[in-house]
Amino acid sequence: MKFFTIQETLVEITAEKIGNLSDPYVAILTPEEYFEMKDMFQMGIDMDLDLSHVHETKAVVNYESLTGTLNIPDHETYSTGKFKLAFALDEKGIVFIDADDYTEKMVEIIRETRRWRLPSLERFFYDFLDLTIRNDVTLIEQVENELSNIEHAIIKGDIEEFPVQLNDIRTDLLDLQMHYDHLIDLAQEFEENENGFFCDENLRYFRLFAERVKRLQDNVSSLRDYIVQLRNLISEQLSIKQNKIMTLLTVITTIFLPLTLIVGWFGMNFTN
Repeated sequence: MKFFTIQETLVEITAEKIGNLSDPYVAILTPEEYFEMKDMFQMGIDMDLDLSHVHETKAVVNYESLTGTLNIPDHETYSTGKFKLAFALDEKGIVFIDADDYTEKMVEIIRETRRWRLPSLERFFYDFLDLTIRNDVTLIEQVENELSNIEHAIIKGDIEEFPVQLNDIRTDLLDLQMHYDHLIDLAQEFEENENGFFCDENLRYFRLFAERVKRLQDNVSSLRDYIVQLRNLISEQLSIKQNKIMTLLTVITTIFLPLTLIVGWFGMNFTN
């Protein structure tokens, strides 16, 4: 377990200080630790701590708190790997429930690289969410380069049928687009600020994050359209190849048809 207070940077503290803080806090616990210590945070909620059931990123507004889950793709093993964690927050701080060390690594990066003039819970959570998509631009560029290489191979005639890897890329892009949909919904739920946990002037952080995710989503949509264009290009190349074969067969038939006619004619048996 780890506990921090949000000041100019994240400052590590002990669990005993949580109840006497004037600054917002960040807590990182395993499901077992949260079950034992949840009364200390006084959020009045019972969360489903089976993180294996986490299948999407979402936020839920409660009477005294805001809870949710994060289902973050692992770009190294994209089709199967996901980082699953839950969170609960109120105006006093945020509690992350994570069975692995993903959250701790992200928070440690923030601790080492971020310094804030106006520290706040909203700014911390913006930086945390932003960190979860930090490599997405690079990922999208890699996919774009891969599709571009496939296009060049199709034009050169090296690929004569729909490549299997395009189906895998299309599936991953669909999964990524759905993930962005959920992130946008999450940010909009925070921006609504139904319980008044956030300062109005800090709601812009969630709006900025949603706008950034929308740009990534637009790039993913463009790549999905690119795959459709590649499918059409392959079909066109196959049609051109088939037309060339038919033309060749027609020429051969035209050349040999008169010879066949002559041989057939003089090979007939007549009376005289």
